Amino acid sequence: MRFRLFARFFVGSARVVTRGNALYWGWLAFLLLLVASGVLAYADQLDAGLSVTAMRDPVSWGFYIGNFTFLVGVAAAAVVLVIPAYIYKWGPIREIAIFGELLAVSAIVMCLLFVFVDIGRPDRFWHLLPPFGILNFPSSLLAWDVLVLNLYFVVNFIVVTHLVYCGFARRDYNHRLVWTLVLLSIPMAVSIHTVTAFLYNGLAARPYWNASILAPQFLASAFCSGPAILLFVLQLLRRFTSFRIRDEAIWKIAELMAYAMFLNLFLHGAEIFKEYYSDTHHLLHTRYLYEGVGGHHALQPYAWAAVVLNVAAFVLFIIPRTRRNFVTLNLGAAATYLGVYIEKGMGLILPGLTPDTLGEIYSYSPTWTEIRVAAGIFAIGFLVFTLMLKVAVPIALGRFHVDADPAPEPRAGGSEAEAVPPVTAAGT
Repeated sequence: MRFRLFARFFVGSARVVTRGNALYWGWLAFLLLLVASGVLAYADQLDAGLSVTAMRDPVSWGFYIGNFTFLVGVAAAAVVLVIPAYIYKWGPIREIAIFGELLAVSAIVMCLLFVFVDIGRPDRFWHLLPPFGILNFPSSLLAWDVLVLNLYFVVNFIVVTHLVYCGFARRDYNHRLVWTLVLLSIPMAVSIHTVTAFLYNGLAARPYWNASILAPQFLASAFCSGPAILLFVLQLLRRFTSFRIRDEAIWKIAELMAYAMFLNLFLHGAEIFKEYYSDTHHLLHTRYLYEGVGGHHALQPYAWAAVVLNVAAFVLFIIPRTRRNFVTLNLGAAATYLGVYIEKGMGLILPGLTPDTLGEIYSYSPTWTEIRVAAGIFAIGFLVFTLMLKVAVPIALGRFHVDADPAPEPRAGGSEAEAVPPVTAAGT
């Protein structure tokens, strides 16, 4: 009986994702086009090796690992919704917490793909997969990173699948299971970005990364970038579906982002003070980022752009009037996303490797191949997120369930009764 019910859920979900208007199909076509371009670029990389990228011995981590680091933060940011939803049981956030968990699942998929394409010998990827490979656990930090990322993915996937499936079956979810996994996901969200930070600051030969402040700074920036994406997603859901999302929820997310951005800027400023005030030989890497060294100024525009964007976002979000205005709210969200993206990519990876241990400067800039592969991976992540939303939203609205065939979603503006999400309301 359960197998038959799950089969109906699977078949019905397939029907849901194959129905949509022209805008929906245009979005999917755009994503699939990027995926195809990324696959072709990666095929060239497989054929010619990593020589088609700009990575060389002086800069062995580049665009791929920069995106990986950023997306780990996006995945960890689900805790920004989980804590007020499940710990404090605040209604406006609890109604939308599942979307943060869906974003976490999509972000982890992208993280794993960026690690995969960065490996020069992808046929040896199985070495990272227990019990097949030898992870050298627990002495290897990479083994810890693989472990926490996969466990975090499994926990979030089980939670969202269970909630959505129970909504389809029109029965209450297992509160003990969900509560246990949600509580487990909170320290795990912290751990995935902490372990990622440890991968950097554990390298004593790289003084730019060798700072104990790196882990809390990673977490502070993570609690900005992920919610910035959610702000756009929530507004799109409210615009194109009848899912009721309260203004209070959006404003509270923006307020939490303001506190996280303040902490991020404070920690960043503390590190800059330490570097410039001590004025040791290790200042060279920070100077390369913000001032340029020996006529090399490739990173300077990125560094200052990130500072300006992050400060502007903090100002827009800390003032109640501007964070409650959707024009300035969206400007702040876009500034946050771009600022943290630059900070975690060009502003983190390259200064740590440049100048190298011999004092030589290699000006790294991602090749067209790297950009196409990265765009394809982002497209896969957004495709996964879109398809999960396509199934979750009608179930939350009570329009796709065991007693009804999936129907096209009505336009925004449905009645209050239609907009009550039974998936989340069951635990209220």
